[in-house]
Amino acid sequence: MATLQSSPMPIDVVSDVVCPWCFIGKRRLEKALALRPGIAAEVRWRPYFLNDWIPREGIDRRTYLETKFGSVERYAAIAARVAAAARSEGLDYAPDRIARQPNTLDCHRLILWAGNTSDPGRMKQRLMELYFSEGADLTDPEVLVGAAVDCSMDGNLVRKLLKSDADIERIEHEASAAKEAGVDGVPCFIFGNVLAVPGAQEPAYLADAIGRAVAEYSKRAAGQKAPAEARPG
Repeated sequence: MATLQSSPMPIDVVSDVVCPWCFIGKRRLEKALALRPGIAAEVRWRPYFLNDWIPREGIDRRTYLETKFGSVERYAAIAARVAAAARSEGLDYAPDRIARQPNTLDCHRLILWAGNTSDPGRMKQRLMELYFSEGADLTDPEVLVGAAVDCSMDGNLVRKLLKSDADIERIEHEASAAKEAGVDGVPCFIFGNVLAVPGAQEPAYLADAIGRAVAEYSKRAAGQKAPAEARPG
């Protein structure tokens, strides 16, 4: 039986552009939505700092791997598993090309700004491709400006905004709020504010979760719109 929707169901994706499973999870969500063509959804990209200890200027990739994983060699085994999962989704994951580990505050600002004139999802994808597939330095403002131009944004305006403090407080607040709400790993998919699914689950699993969530979301939305005299209590 089809679910009647009065409005698109929001899907909040809490993730970071330097999280490889977020790279994979985004593609799996897209496939899951394709499995549910009758469900209208609005995907909203929420910031998260996978490595909130990284300074704004970033650090050398080797230093990062040694600090977080103990050694480059220890990370290699993890990377092989991630690379296999990425390939299965048609993604190019090439960690050997990455020379610098960035702080992602400016990346999240760029995704936020893309909502004004472009597509935040497209910006998210471009930044992750730059990082995971091309090994680009996301601490370089000109790399970010180039990504903005690729996504049909005004490069000069973005360059000016990046030099300012615009929306820094907002991004930091949202990222902190996610952790305070209990999100301790990403990606985390929150469907209609009624169901949270952690991890880059398979498309079929996410599609099932979307179907379950939209039924509850539509029920709650209908209840909120019912005349006061028709509501229980």
